[in-house]
Amino acid sequence: MCEDAESWLTLQFLPGLGPGRIARLLAHWGRAEEILEHRAEAARLPGLARILDDDSALNAARDQARRELERIARQDISLISCVSGHYPWALREIADRPVLLYVQGEVALLAQPMLAIIGARSASGYGLRTARRFAAAAAERGLAVVSGAAYGIDAAAHQGALQVGGKTVAVLGCGVDVAYPAAHRGLLRDIAQSGAVVSEFPLGTRPEAFRFPIRNRIISGLSRAVLVVEAGEKSGSLITARLALDQGREVLAIPGSIDSLKSSGAHWLIQQGATLIQRVEDVFEAMAWSVPAGTNDKGGPSPEVPLAPEERQVLQALDAYPADIDRIAQQCGLALTALQPLLLALELRGLVRRLPGQLYERVRP
Repeated sequence: MCEDAESWLTLQFLPGLGPGRIARLLAHWGRAEEILEHRAEAARLPGLARILDDDSALNAARDQARRELERIARQDISLISCVSGHYPWALREIADRPVLLYVQGEVALLAQPMLAIIGARSASGYGLRTARRFAAAAAERGLAVVSGAAYGIDAAAHQGALQVGGKTVAVLGCGVDVAYPAAHRGLLRDIAQSGAVVSEFPLGTRPEAFRFPIRNRIISGLSRAVLVVEAGEKSGSLITARLALDQGREVLAIPGSIDSLKSSGAHWLIQQGATLIQRVEDVFEAMAWSVPAGTNDKGGPSPEVPLAPEERQVLQALDAYPADIDRIAQQCGLALTALQPLLLALELRGLVRRLPGQLYERVRP
């Protein structure tokens, strides 16, 4: 718990004050308790008279702060102020840093280097697999993966990090005690147990549309780079990418099919100068993050998988998107009777996945 927690929360709950005005007050007095002690003097600053001169509003805010502290203690949540030694240095650099952070989980994790992985909620299978693979590789190389716990790419990124025993941070557009979306209650519990769930909003704050663009600055602010996996032209991920640029972070984007509307936003970012990412190594090169020798783009030791020439030919014919068996046969120049046992053998070895409609895709962990 941060020092002067009651004072910080009192400022937070004062109607009309907000992070921007609190930042102005901090520039004068440095700490929440000092601001309240010099309330009469602070009220003479432009725009603050009505807020700080209202004794009834101050008393109500103080009562609300005390109730909030009780809830924080009961739920084992940490509260960090922007002047605390535990406040992440990455957020100190941004202009509109949050005044308070509620953290459920490992507070020290917020000091670690992070990669943000974001994208479409209604992601394709390609996007979900790619997010998991890149998140797993980043986690295995010592980066914490930060995202927003939404459906689609966000959830896949958190899952990818967790699956390899890595660290991940979920930044919410609601209170840390509110499971949103509700279907991710278990995922958020797992993240809190082995990583951290973070929000600047008070406990019990419900998810509302306007809060998500606000929380996006924390996702980008915590990270060294923001990786956009899939995003449409009007995706909220583009807001996060713009915030990342404003904060001096690297913006990276993974291309998809030119026919896919889910990737149109990522393609636009690349046109605007975002770094095009094709391999996991591209991410670490863009971040100037050292990659251990002897690893492949999946994060582990380069595997030696013995394949017959015909099996290798079939694998090479399968790219990121599913292909029907006739197309594979045509590309490989094989009869269906010869191709089917090869596909079955690759499927049994976990290298190929069969989909409905006689479609096949290459499995990339």
